[in-house]
Amino acid sequence: MYVIIVDFEIKPDRVANFLPLMQENAAASVRDEPGCHQFDVCRDPDAPHRIFLYETYDDRAAFEAHLASSHFRNFDTATADMIVSKDVRTLQRL
Repeated sequence: MYVIIVDFEIKPDRVANFLPLMQENAAASVRDEPGCHQFDVCRDPDAPHRIFLYETYDDRAAFEAHLASSHFRNFDTATADMIVSKDVRTLQRL
């Protein structure tokens, strides 16, 4: 299983705008992408502007399909000015 984890820092005044867009992207990923099996959106209760994603895909090709999807591209464009930082890691689930 191909695992992606993402740590976001969102501009504090933009969190309320960011979260619905992220949740829709996550739902569309699981619903519309056969290679996406899990897409969890988590928030740090002590720092609500920090968002953590845990995503699982069949393989790298399935993740690349996610990045090429229209829902991801729309999300990426819509949230670009809301993000302070973004750290993406790739893991293999054993």
